[in-house]
Amino acid sequence: MKKFKTAKESRVSITELMLPSHSNFGGKVHGGHILSLMDQIAFACASKHSQAYCVTASVNRVDFLNPIEVGELVTLKASINYTGRTSMVVGVRVESQNVTTGERRHCNSSYFTMVAKGENGKNLPVPGLILTDKQGVRRFARSVERKASASSRDTKFEPAKFKVDDYLKTIEGENAKLDLA
Repeated sequence: MKKFKTAKESRVSITELMLPSHSNFGGKVHGGHILSLMDQIAFACASKHSQAYCVTASVNRVDFLNPIEVGELVTLKASINYTGRTSMVVGVRVESQNVTTGERRHCNSSYFTMVAKGENGKNLPVPGLILTDKQGVRRFARSVERKASASSRDTKFEPAKFKVDDYLKTIEGENAKLDLA
């Protein structure tokens, strides 16, 4: 196995026609179906990079920007943005295309943290990432920042360390009513 790989070596793309069976009660493609496709392509990309079975450790923010219609083509693109010792951040972009007009829309982007696993279920080391352009450096740095921010946020809100008084001002003006016992 290589010690380092480029993002290009692990890139994956799939296109799928959205069928009536993929729709929700509103007649649009169900968000859960898109999430499932996103998880599958993140798995494929991470497995290709690590040459190992991978599991989803976390998903960072999924915003549905535009609805997807039945009959449209959906293209998902995945690329490795960051590598840790045993984990990888896979950037996933979802676009829809109207087959009759050719119009394309960005539907969402998200970041999946995937962990490589061995046959015994233990985490496996993954190849590092060769950064070949400014875009790669930007994506890697953004992942480092996101990781630090998540760690800080998790620590900050641990029940043992949380101080209610520090956040009372934060709640003012929100759609909440305090009734602390």
